[in-house]
Amino acid sequence: MKKILKALLWIAVCAALLAGLGVGYLTVAEFRPAASEDVALSGSAARAPKVGNSLTAVTFNIGYCGLPAEMDFFMDGGKGVRVGSKDIVERDLQGVTEALKAQGCDLMLLQEVDRDSKRSYGINEVSALSEALGGQSAFATNFLCPFVPIPLADPIGNVDSGILTVSRLQAKNATRLSLPCPFSWPLSTCNLKRCLLVTRIPVEGSDKQLVVVNLHLEAYDDGAGKAAQIKVLADFLTSEYAKGNYVLAGGDFNQWLPGVDTSKYPVKKIGDYIPGTVDASMLPEGWTFASDDSTPTCRLNNMPYDPSNPNTQFYVIDGFILSPNLKLESVKTIQLNFQVSDHNPVKLTFSLS
Repeated sequence: MKKILKALLWIAVCAALLAGLGVGYLTVAEFRPAASEDVALSGSAARAPKVGNSLTAVTFNIGYCGLPAEMDFFMDGGKGVRVGSKDIVERDLQGVTEALKAQGCDLMLLQEVDRDSKRSYGINEVSALSEALGGQSAFATNFLCPFVPIPLADPIGNVDSGILTVSRLQAKNATRLSLPCPFSWPLSTCNLKRCLLVTRIPVEGSDKQLVVVNLHLEAYDDGAGKAAQIKVLADFLTSEYAKGNYVLAGGDFNQWLPGVDTSKYPVKKIGDYIPGTVDASMLPEGWTFASDDSTPTCRLNNMPYDPSNPNTQFYVIDGFILSPNLKLESVKTIQLNFQVSDHNPVKLTFSLS
């Protein structure tokens, strides 16, 4: 019996040492971005926005091309960690590319775009999309970790991912602005470091700029993280508008947007993800929140997509914010039936006034 106890104790000590070494490694390797960083622009674009002319934008969380209709995900109550093959990721990447090309938008704001991650079989989606879509591209990292250790049985592993803005309008520069991270050590070591990706586009015949903000706000927190990030976003948007600029923000808010009829998509099961609601008072009167609740923008990955299943959970958490000097002409969720991602793209038509 003593030998068995000693063996169990030895195993426990070894496990604790390995866990400590792992946490130490992740602490040293933790992604610690600066508050503000310049982001390189790649590619070229010749067009400039003009006052009065209609422009189009699309926001699309592409789910790293690894959350198609047949996939579920362990953090949403499912069991899956990654799709079964590299071929599926390549198929979904092609589907995302074709969907974006079909919309023909001037601005494309994409979230969950991987560069070199186990979950997407190492495919560089940033370069593939930038090359296929043309125009100018800017990428900001928001998830960089050498090893995400969950779930223990089949860890997520290395992740290099972020948000990508592709513009067919000529940009002046791009900047990554860090958002508050709600997670403390040691959870912070392998969690996302959210940010705003700001692209500045000169307006023809004016000294003003069209300031485009790509965002992907907090998901799995207690709500405080979202609130802190929304505060930073609102302060930035209002400061840019005060300068006389035109300001457009779009992306995955991970929250209901003001004006959405949430009764269309009631939470089906206790314990499922419940998004908060963006407070419309975050911005002064005159700002516009643009979303389309006639079609869901996101599904819960607690099971493979099955629209006939009464427990299929939908949300409307993707959309845009427009400054008072931008005119909303139309907004529409593009129904892709979640075939290539757990989100649907949202298309906006607007103009500078």
